[in-house]
Amino acid sequence: MKPNFVQKVTNWGNFPVVEKEMRSEDSLGKIKNFVLGNNEVIARGNGRCYGDASLGEHIFLTKKLNKFISFDRLNGVIECESGVLLSEVLEVSVPQGYFLYVTPGTKFISIGGAIASDVHGKNHHAEGCFSEYVTEFKLMNENGEVITCSREENADKFWATVGGMGLTGIIISAKFKLKNIESAYIRQESIKADNLDEIFRLFDESESWTYTVAWIDCLQKGKDIGRSILMRGEHAFQHELPQKMTKNPLRLKEKFKPTVPFYFPNFVLNALTVKIFNLLYYKKQAKKEVKNFIDYETFFYPLDVINDWNKIYGKSGFIQYQMVIPKEKGKEGMKKILETIANSGNGSFLAVLKLFGKHNPQAYNSFPMEGYTLALDFKVNSKLKKLVEQLDNIVQEFGGRIYLTKDSMSKSSLTNYLKNVQSSKFVSLQHKRILNNN
Repeated sequence: MKPNFVQKVTNWGNFPVVEKEMRSEDSLGKIKNFVLGNNEVIARGNGRCYGDASLGEHIFLTKKLNKFISFDRLNGVIECESGVLLSEVLEVSVPQGYFLYVTPGTKFISIGGAIASDVHGKNHHAEGCFSEYVTEFKLMNENGEVITCSREENADKFWATVGGMGLTGIIISAKFKLKNIESAYIRQESIKADNLDEIFRLFDESESWTYTVAWIDCLQKGKDIGRSILMRGEHAFQHELPQKMTKNPLRLKEKFKPTVPFYFPNFVLNALTVKIFNLLYYKKQAKKEVKNFIDYETFFYPLDVINDWNKIYGKSGFIQYQMVIPKEKGKEGMKKILETIANSGNGSFLAVLKLFGKHNPQAYNSFPMEGYTLALDFKVNSKLKKLVEQLDNIVQEFGGRIYLTKDSMSKSSLTNYLKNVQSSKFVSLQHKRILNNN
């Protein structure tokens, strides 16, 4: 009989599904016993990464490490345990006039996961990765010792852990800075682009904006390839807001959030339905350019409004494929990638293009490099492996790399930077897959 702590587990993409040991503890003594009692351990936050990065033979779930330790409201510094979610940080900080410096496209990830992935957002070109604002964290190493890591203390462990995908130990808690805001709203401009040339020109013209992101119709070909909508934004000052938003500018009204109640049948999502969705999405903005004010949840977390949206892809699951191409080769590389996707018929509802700024050389495990990054969702099917191989070859041809937080299929040649983390105790299924592909 299997012990009751062995269970089926998967991440947000519902692929792969594995049966492994998973434990959650809030006592440092019990966490230490778990680490010392197993040869292969990996930490897992809220399971919102897409691939096999936080899956392993013995998984430590950080959900019980969910306490706030301190909030310095004068200087905007929070210290909390690693299982605290970004959503919980925002609930505490936004009413006090603070926001996260860097946030990915979902607020339902843990602080530990944000550090291990060194997450980026729509503002990397302006404000870098999450690690830029982390002052220190406490890490349990392979000996069960809890050490403080910062730029001054145990700096080697600090930089190895940032973007290190959990392979240096278990993050117990962290301290990080927040940015001042005057409202919970974003001043946004949405601009339609007819093709790849125009969207790249718009990105160039928008580098002074803090936040920029573009949705791309990845099934277009010929003169329409790269048809897209650029969204750029800034945190709104109170004096800018429309009258209806000024009463409680730092508090949002509770929204109704629909739930996807079941896994969609496989036939629902296909090239035709993706093409129809992309057409409707592009056409819904009637004007070339729209200026408005929207709440931060709509701007940063549009998919979080739908609970269990991952079920749309069916029981077979999906992968998210995200790569970055160096800036000088960005347009050429993205054109080739989009042509390959369009010809494959494996369309993506989500096709998001962003601009990265310069890479921080100290954060050697971090994914971003100066260039353009594209993130795409693909339903798992019999043709997907071939498409991923084609995309990998293109990314390698242009000197790019793929994002380990999303990866579940790619070649090891694109993920060699993971090997910079020397690990003997903390091992993920992703780590073993990459090493075994050599």
